[in-house]
Amino acid sequence: MSAALADPLPALRGRLQAAAPLAPATWFRVGGPAEWLVRPADTEDLAQFLRALPASLPLTVIGAASNLIIRDGGIDGIVIRLARGFGAIEIEPDGIVAGAASLDAVVAEHAADAGLAGLEFLSGIPGTIGGAVAMNAGAYGGDIASVLDWAELVTRQGEILRLGPAELALEYRHARLPPESVVVRARLFAKPGDRETIAARIAEIRANREATQPVRARTGGSTFRNPPGARAWELIDAAQCRGLARGGARVSEKHCNFLLNAGDATAADLEGLGEEVRDRVQQTSGIRLTWEIRRIGRPGPAPAAPAMVPAP
Repeated sequence: MSAALADPLPALRGRLQAAAPLAPATWFRVGGPAEWLVRPADTEDLAQFLRALPASLPLTVIGAASNLIIRDGGIDGIVIRLARGFGAIEIEPDGIVAGAASLDAVVAEHAADAGLAGLEFLSGIPGTIGGAVAMNAGAYGGDIASVLDWAELVTRQGEILRLGPAELALEYRHARLPPESVVVRARLFAKPGDRETIAARIAEIRANREATQPVRARTGGSTFRNPPGARAWELIDAAQCRGLARGGARVSEKHCNFLLNAGDATAADLEGLGEEVRDRVQQTSGIRLTWEIRRIGRPGPAPAAPAMVPAP
């Protein structure tokens, strides 16, 4: 237990859980527990909690955990996960205000039902609006930078801020958030459009994902960022990593920029396999791939390294 946690934690109207399992909440279904899992009731509850939280305590924020590997030793200190109080979606004539816990695909559906165009790309992003803002998520020709009006967040000091795209310095798969801050909601621009056309585009995106990505597997989305002038999956394929396995982890044969938990993988298996892919790509292309999936927490006890299984 963190030394600072010997004292009582600040009051909370939401839920507080010690030694909380996190693996069931992640798309990979791996990882150790949170020392303390905090699910605030609403923005003010979160702000009050953070104001009173000792500055010495580690703080980690997770969303839908769709693009995340939590290491086998778990996460020290406080883990914040937003839930029901952060899922509201409000329709406006030229946009949507969405809580950070709203799923990207659900926001796309609300926009379509309201006849608002420009947010269809969100239907192809597995995650929440909070996570999408934090990493400037994008797919299918759109990204958060192109539609964001403002994002509201709570700082580590408990201050509630509203920041625009310029202040967040949005760039490819990155936003410059204040350290240890929590995105709580965002306003996204949209424009009136034809409902049938919008719905058709969402259906097209979903069909494309189903055909090209292992969407029904235990995975975490794109593993590595596309380097300038290249595509990560093509570099991985050229390095003959398609189908490569380590322990219970495997490189998808359907889309080789996806790692899979084949059923009994550990976080160490997945991260180790990812590093092996990076090494092989660098050897064949001279390019060092950058992780897009976040890896957080403490490693577990070091077991014997599982053997690498060559790609078929």
